[in-house]
Amino acid sequence: MAFTAGDRTARNVRIHHYRGRMSPAPDTLRLPLDATPRRYDLTVAPDLGAARFDGSVSVTLDVHEPVDRLVCNAAELEVHDAEVVLDDGTRLVPSVTLDPEAEQARFDLGQTIAAGEVVLHLRFSGILNDKLRGFYRSTFADDDGVDHTMAVTQFEATDARRAFPCWDEPSFKAVFSVTLEVADDLFAISNGPELSREATDDGRTRIRFGDTMSMSTYLVAFVVGPLEATDPVDVGGVPLRIVHRPGQGHLATFALEIGAFALEYFAEYYGIVYPGEKMDMVAVPDFAFGAMENLGCVTYREALLLVDPATATQAELLNVVDVIAHELAHMWFGDLVTMSWWNGIWLNEAFATFMEMKCSAACRPQWERWLHFGRERSTAFDTDSLASTRPIEFPVHSPSDAEGMFDVLTYQKGSAVVRMLEQYLGEDEFRDGIRRYLQTHQFANTETGDLWDALEAESGEPVRAMMDSWIFQGGFPLVSATVDDSGTLHLDQQVFRYDRSTDDTTWHVPVMVRAADGTDRLVLRDEPATMTGVSGTVMANAGGHGFYRVAYDDDLRDRLIDGLADLEPLERYAVLDDALALCLRADVTGHALCQLVDGLVGIGEDDLSIWQLGAEALGTLDRVVSEADRDDWNAWRRRTLAPLWDRLGGEVRDGDDDRRRALRGVVLAMLGSAGHPSVVERCHQAFARGMADPTAVDSGIASGALQVVAADADADKFDQMLSRFRTGATPQDQMRHLYAAARVEDSALFDRYLDLLDTDEVRSQNLAFAVRAALTNRVHGARAWRHVTEHWDRLLERLPFNSVHRMVEGITTLTDRSTATSVQTFLDGHPVSNAEKAIAQHLERMWVSVDHAERERDRLVPELR
Repeated sequence: MAFTAGDRTARNVRIHHYRGRMSPAPDTLRLPLDATPRRYDLTVAPDLGAARFDGSVSVTLDVHEPVDRLVCNAAELEVHDAEVVLDDGTRLVPSVTLDPEAEQARFDLGQTIAAGEVVLHLRFSGILNDKLRGFYRSTFADDDGVDHTMAVTQFEATDARRAFPCWDEPSFKAVFSVTLEVADDLFAISNGPELSREATDDGRTRIRFGDTMSMSTYLVAFVVGPLEATDPVDVGGVPLRIVHRPGQGHLATFALEIGAFALEYFAEYYGIVYPGEKMDMVAVPDFAFGAMENLGCVTYREALLLVDPATATQAELLNVVDVIAHELAHMWFGDLVTMSWWNGIWLNEAFATFMEMKCSAACRPQWERWLHFGRERSTAFDTDSLASTRPIEFPVHSPSDAEGMFDVLTYQKGSAVVRMLEQYLGEDEFRDGIRRYLQTHQFANTETGDLWDALEAESGEPVRAMMDSWIFQGGFPLVSATVDDSGTLHLDQQVFRYDRSTDDTTWHVPVMVRAADGTDRLVLRDEPATMTGVSGTVMANAGGHGFYRVAYDDDLRDRLIDGLADLEPLERYAVLDDALALCLRADVTGHALCQLVDGLVGIGEDDLSIWQLGAEALGTLDRVVSEADRDDWNAWRRRTLAPLWDRLGGEVRDGDDDRRRALRGVVLAMLGSAGHPSVVERCHQAFARGMADPTAVDSGIASGALQVVAADADADKFDQMLSRFRTGATPQDQMRHLYAAARVEDSALFDRYLDLLDTDEVRSQNLAFAVRAALTNRVHGARAWRHVTEHWDRLLERLPFNSVHRMVEGITTLTDRSTATSVQTFLDGHPVSNAEKAIAQHLERMWVSVDHAERERDRLVPELR
């Protein structure tokens, strides 16, 4: 316990610490509803050198019934003083009990107080941690190699309580007035605009920021450090800036353009003006998530905000556009209207993901964003094909439960079913429903059903019944499509799982069917459905937007393959995606999958997203090929893909758009990894030129060449990659070379890569992804896993709280049964409390890869000969 003598209440305050070892029951983790906050007046004074902070907060509360205690959240804080002022001016000095297990602070008042307004005054202190959560420190070196420290917040889901005592649940919305006391030479920002600054008696500067709207604690933010900001851009009266470390201003122009577009786009789409007074987008050197939607003070990983369009790949630029759009979409959907509890976080994130696609598609229509979304939807399909999947929405009791919601099922599956619903209802009707929802519930909290009700009111469709079947049960359907001699199409559904297990789960499936006579739609429910008079090529996922897979009978499959060229690109993508999944499930052979790839080459397929999926399919098969068959396998790949390369050409041509330039890099990597002599030579030439001058090589070619050269790199090229990781001119360039170096096949060099992962050169925010990349090395995956087991405790100590399962995801590509058995044994004996579900999914997916490899290893290449 600690308090300062001389403070007006310090002489009487009593601090007790909960010593129980048992975790509290789930219902004790929720705060009582008898008192709710209306306003916080918060002052925080960070000491960056000492890695700690002091603070005070006055919380205006509405007490709804007589109480003799107040309870809020607090974690890793010391509460020094407490005082409660009643609405008649009476001052009480409560005793304070801190419960670290429940992450709560209890203030016993010594008497029962009546309903009414009270103000809770607290003084507290805490540490600036290095775990990338709460109020934490981030470090960077400037161009002269001098180290600097900054302090930044990350409060979602339940970490505002690590920065100040608060009612840290999303339904407890309040107005926040933030004041920061900082060293005079530091830059400081928060959610609201700066209102005033004054010198303090101890030589610091006190900066007061404007009030926020009524919002949840997880959206509060403050950032302090030796930073700079761009000049503001006026976006409909809203000043927009990029905040960055010194020397990076030249990388902010692209983000300013995208941020301005997104703010205008969302204000028009939602029909509501931006709810904040300013927008600062802040690049943070150390950040556990991709970005965070704090109102008016959005924080980002540097690589997702600061970029040089002249050297970035199309994928890297798209990432920046997507993430900025995602976070700014949240200003309305999440910040203005917020879920009541964390079980609803899926809607927050799924809808923001859906809206990022719409905004990106409008901002860069030439990038075919909805077509590319097929790639992300595929990742959701993959996880949702497991017996260990989960419903999109499930009960949340604890902070670790909430952390488990931030996964591919929340973001990608959630957004995919929202997109499917939008396409079924119609885009205008859907938008009108969203506007109704936001206007009805602005500044308030909602449940999932509130959105369905608004969409039903605007569309007249039974949205709630349809969507409940997708939200509250895991998995998705395999729709079977068969046609009889009379031309009647028969549709039925069953659950799709890699392990082929079945149950009686069904969905309300909005099926779009296109045949020779046009497109029709129906909702497939518990019973089979039919369509009469069907002829020609039948596409049972017309448009390619449905979150289901399709199994066609032989007749329909032959028609579909014959008519591939007549399908829309996203439909061809869906056909290939379904084939890959059915191959993993043993419904389709690897040989048949290769024939489909060959057929795509034959029709002149030139879409980037389809060939990214094609590269994934061939890469999956590449892992199952025995070394004895590898030469023949590579010869088949070279022979099959060469016509595609010949059509593209090895150099950028007039008229090539961004996606075609990126496609050239994808094909370059596929053929180079298959040992095509002239392509391999082209890769090494491009690598050498790019190392000398990053602007001298097209970004698509440079990206593909890097993958090929990294795999067979010698010591000199390996050192060049690591040098670019350390000194690259942009965050993207640095990460590109760090992750590419994990592909190296030379044993000694791969061991050097593993040694690098055990140093602080690899930031903790990037460590999980670098280890994951090492685990996916086709030659050395087992060696990488041994490294993980040997350094497990060190890795857990270094990794951010939300990153362990991202590291472990690399095991899903392992195909050796002995290695997989050791992985299973180790992880069974080393559970990770906040990632148990995700790790169970990775383990199950690993066994899918092992079983697939054992089926295909001896038959794939002989069937291709």
